[in-house]
Amino acid sequence: MNGQSRNNIYPGLRVAIVQKQDQSTGRLTEGIVRDILTNSPTHPHGIKVRLETGEVGRVQEIR
Repeated sequence: MNGQSRNNIYPGLRVAIVQKQDQSTGRLTEGIVRDILTNSPTHPHGIKVRLETGEVGRVQEIR
């Protein structure tokens, strides 16, 4: 499973995301998916999600 396909991601899943401000450093933030924000079935940079903490970013890893 990878973070580029929307059908691999669902609320309650533990993922690592890269937030907009961390894209240059590649720093990952881990959390639980609350909402899926990307509507298209795939995205080359990762599906955008909102974590339960409110942080928004693109999925890099599914834990």
